[in-house]
Amino acid sequence: MILMEQEPQTQAFKAYFDQDLFAAQCGISIVEMRSGYARTQMVAEDRHLNSFGAVHGGALFTLADMAFAAAANAHGTLAVGLNCTMSYTKAAPKGLLIAEAVEDSLSPRIATYLIHIKTGTGVQVATFQGMAYRKGIALEKAGRLDTGTDTPASEAR
Repeated sequence: MILMEQEPQTQAFKAYFDQDLFAAQCGISIVEMRSGYARTQMVAEDRHLNSFGAVHGGALFTLADMAFAAAANAHGTLAVGLNCTMSYTKAAPKGLLIAEAVEDSLSPRIATYLIHIKTGTGVQVATFQGMAYRKGIALEKAGRLDTGTDTPASEAR
């Protein structure tokens, strides 16, 4: 994993997102993470394919969503998704897929992100737009939403 040297707190934030068991089961990893930016990747295998032989849209969405979450939370404030839109522009083949999230706007409570998903050779296969609600809670105090620590799941929405 590559993390930017100038932001040591991203190491702790990445460890927080390493707890995402669904992303781990999908084979998704955070490659780079800094305030307002993240890059995730996965190697699409047979288990990621739909009945047509292309990478399943849900797998692409999950890859983009992980980049969105990492970029939105890299400021150190707990951010949760409000709205997401996905456009599939080309069938994605097996192999390396990369999602790059870039912050488009940031305010104290709302932030927006544009995520491009490309193959390992740079061919764009999808675009994801995400809007996050910034809860005003420090990420290191957020806890896991399913355990009731610090932030009950009912307050996370």
